[in-house]
Parts: sequence; structure tokens; C-alpha cells
Amino acid sequence: MKQFTDRREYQFAQLNENQLTPDPIKQLDTWLNQAIELPIQDANAMVLSTLNPELEISARVVLLKQIDQTGLTFFTSLNSEKAQDIRFSNKVSVLFPWLALDRQVRIKGIAEPIPTHFAKLYFQTRPRNSQLTAWVNSTSLIADSKQYLKHQYQYMKQKFLNQQIPMPDNWGGYIIKPHYFEFWQGGEARLHDRLCYQLCAKTGWKISRLV
Repeated sequence: MKQFTDRREYQFAQLNENQLTPDPIKQLDTWLNQAIELPIQDANAMVLSTLNPELEISARVVLLKQIDQTGLTFFTSLNSEKAQDIRFSNKVSVLFPWLALDRQVRIKGIAEPIPTHFAKLYFQTRPRNSQLTAWVNSTSLIADSKQYLKHQYQYMKQKFLNQQIPMPDNWGGYIIKPHYFEFWQGGEARLHDRLCYQLCAKTGWKISRLV
């Protein structure tokens, strides 16, 4: 049995209530910008967790592509496992693990499909290779080998040669509308700072400290 005994103290910073903005989206944006400036590679990467009809939880990394007062947006194949899970249950969670800053942010919310025309606008901003790959990966079928994927990629490359690549019908995006945020800052002697925002229907966001 392998054991992990290495330990370190979390000494990067502290997090106090008076440091937080009343708006968790603005607070997330602040921490995200600090992670980008450090720089942390793929600072916009977030772990998305979903639930399937067998009540199994799945987690994977997706890239945050937009953040505003409406919520957090990411894009994917609508045939993917994550999309199928969201059709079963649109209650999801995401995690930003900024370990170099001794920070993590947990978010719970409802995932909703974004309008097709918004997805198309974003799709046209993607690099051409990524647009082609969206067609290759749009089926979510089991592939016999990597060579099959390469063959499909070359096929799509020739199919759309010298023309604009349209967005596949089974590709799109989701916006996560949050109702819970937890901002976690590692602390010395494992006395971590955990401040959460909970959305109340009548009073808006309520900030609490967790122990």
C-alpha cells in the first residue's frame, strides 16, 4: 500500500470577510484574474461534476469560456457524456483548483443550454483545427484506434477545404447559473478560511464562514 506522508503549510494568504465583494461573480472574477496573472496554466480550467441516470457521479475538466452576471459558460459536444448527464439532471457543481495560490472555489448551480445562435458566434471564433475536431468528436462513438480519429480529421479537412466550417448540429454550450459559492484559502496548521455565498430568494447573496 502506498502512503503519502509529505505535508506542507499553506502560507500564501488569509481570507477575511472584509476582503470579499458582496457579489460572488465579481469575487470569482478577481481570483480568476489573479490566477491568470501569476500565471497559472489553464487558470480557466474547472472540474465539472454531473450525475447520470444510474446515480453515478462523473467529473472532468472543462474550460470556462465566459463569466458574467448570468453565470459560467462552457462548450461541448451535445452527444458527450456530460451533456447526457445534464439532460438527466441539470444540477451540477464545478471546482477551480488553483493549488499554486492555496486556493479553490466550489460552485453549485443549474446548467442550461445556451441559445444556438450564441454557440454559433463562439464556434466561429475557434481555431480552424478546433472547428474540424468538433466534427470528428461529435458522435461520442467508440473508436477502434487513434488512426480512425486521424482519418476522420483528414476527411473533414478535405470536406471543408477552402470554405467556412459550420457548427455541427450536436455541438453547443451550457451556462451554469450558480446558487452557491465557496471560496477556500488554505491556512497554517490546517486552519483554512472557507467563506461561502448562498443565494436567498428574498435577500440575495448571504456570506457565511464555514469551519
